[in-house]
Amino acid sequence: MKKDKETDKDELRPEYKRADFPGGLVRGKYAKRLKESSNIVVLRPDVAQAFPNEEAVNKALLSLIDIAQKTTRPTRRSTGSAKKRASR
Repeated sequence: MKKDKETDKDELRPEYKRADFPGGLVRGKYAKRLKESSNIVVLRPDVAQAFPNEEAVNKALLSLIDIAQKTTRPTRRSTGSAKKRASR
């Protein structure tokens, strides 16, 4: 099979006319919106090997969040009373 000739990427196909795009042609017009709404995370290969699928990753992360919330204690504000007790 012969390869198709590489066409110029900035040119429209013959079936399209510039008049069909009244707002003009803008490259990357939706890139910002896609980036803001996307929640794709790329795992390192060694981490990805530990999890067989998406459900396993979510289950592990949810259990980690649960453990962190159960073991985290609210911090107390220091009033200086510990220093008074230590100096006695």
